[in-house]
Amino acid sequence: MRYRTLVAVVLALCLGLITACSGSPRAGDQALSYDQIKGSGLANLCPQISETRRDAIAIAPNQSYTLEEMCLQPTAFLVKQEPLVKRASASQATQFMPTKPLTRASFSIDQVSGVLKADADGRLTFMEQSGFDFQPITVQLPDGERVPLLFSIKGLVAQTLEAAKSINPLTQFSGTFQVPAYRTAGFLDPKGRGVMVGYDAAVGLPPQADSKEFQRSNTKVFEVDEGTLTLRVERVDQGTGEIAGVFESIQPSDTDFGAKDPMDVKIQGVFYARLNSEMA
Repeated sequence: MRYRTLVAVVLALCLGLITACSGSPRAGDQALSYDQIKGSGLANLCPQISETRRDAIAIAPNQSYTLEEMCLQPTAFLVKQEPLVKRASASQATQFMPTKPLTRASFSIDQVSGVLKADADGRLTFMEQSGFDFQPITVQLPDGERVPLLFSIKGLVAQTLEAAKSINPLTQFSGTFQVPAYRTAGFLDPKGRGVMVGYDAAVGLPPQADSKEFQRSNTKVFEVDEGTLTLRVERVDQGTGEIAGVFESIQPSDTDFGAKDPMDVKIQGVFYARLNSEMA
């Protein structure tokens, strides 16, 4: 009996070593556990299409289509910043500066869907309807300043620049979308002030509550701003209806409920979507 127990222990150790030495999870694996994905950055990646897929998908005017599983993966965040030296020359004027994302790798927009139709003049129009269409993120400028923003494509309405009878590697959509506040209206700042709840002014400065210096900080406003987005298709798979390419959007950063001026943020990255047709 002792030998049987020893053999069982040895076999268990061998199986454990084999499992531990097996390959690490890859991005292409179909079944990954939460522990395998956690901290790997795989959840932030959008699906992609082979570089050789340069097909075209015909768009009939008498049909309505849906774009599903749309995913936008940012690869760069640039913030428009005033020059640090006030007497900078014209070549050093306000420009977009590269930043470092401080948010963990979970800021891609995913599972977005919407309607795609051909207008009377032949231009294609995409209208976003649902999905995980916003992500909060904070980036840091080279000088250490941190800029919070809500990466969004809520309510996106994008059109092709000219009439098109198909979606191909030359197709480009441009349009506008909504950018809500970075936080909800129930958020309280460090001094207990908010939009729906909280104090009207900083508790420690009651005599100066109405002064112009603190007016913007005390009067919280939930604003919905606007941004612009351009989608440029580069790869199309006619057999599966998949399309992929690059995008660039420009939107405002957070204003702390109107307490400060927004900064323009340029977001660049790649996108993926699947086109499905439905009878109108």
